[in-house]
Amino acid sequence: MNDIRTWLAELGLQQYADVFAANDVDLASVGLMTDADLEKLGVTLGHRKRLLKAAATLVDRVEPMSTAAPIASSAERRQLTVMFCDLAGSTELSARLDPEDLREIIGAYQRACAEVIGRFHGYVAKYMGDGILAYFGYPQARESAADLAVHAGLGIVQAINKLNGDSPSAQRPRLAVRVGIATGEVVVGEQIGIDSSREWSVVGDTPNLAARLQAAAKPGQVMVADSTRRLTREKFSWSGPNSLSLKGFDEPMHAW
Repeated sequence: MNDIRTWLAELGLQQYADVFAANDVDLASVGLMTDADLEKLGVTLGHRKRLLKAAATLVDRVEPMSTAAPIASSAERRQLTVMFCDLAGSTELSARLDPEDLREIIGAYQRACAEVIGRFHGYVAKYMGDGILAYFGYPQARESAADLAVHAGLGIVQAINKLNGDSPSAQRPRLAVRVGIATGEVVVGEQIGIDSSREWSVVGDTPNLAARLQAAAKPGQVMVADSTRRLTREKFSWSGPNSLSLKGFDEPMHAW
């Protein structure tokens, strides 16, 4: 048994599975962690004690790490809707706030985004600091993937606004999120990495376009590629199009 998620679930601490995976913590390394390490990951005091006690008994349960090449499955070509969301002004926040306060804020933001993405059948592929990459229409293909992604983008903006309202404080700054969404053909399905760092790769212009649209969005705005808008135009009210010159794309891109 070398699945960190299964082990955390056995302890009733599955809420830490994503943050462990995002920091490449697996069963082979969790036994090397200190109380300070776990605190940096946002684990509460009581849960840190439980984790450290349980980790001390892991030696006999962890299978030896494989030195074989990473496992790969057959890649496939498919249409996918990709979302990037990012916390606006995070550099300024890191300069203003104590690291512990910043960790709590980013953790609350990530949990709020992940809940909305999951509610609309999205798949959180990766946490990148305060950035989140999510897929819609994967791993299960859905005809409504583009609709679900736009609903999720709007839901994330609302969730962060609610988060601001739930935590009024003179010391706590208001948060805002930028969201970029694009739909297109990609090659998906090949696994890269090993153990807890393994993830599904997605290759194509679509993830790059979603990332560029996110960067171009204003705080509190969902910026949607023309490809996504064509699939969902009857379901939403739109403003645009905006003609954007985006890095890595030769022609101006229409966004809504």
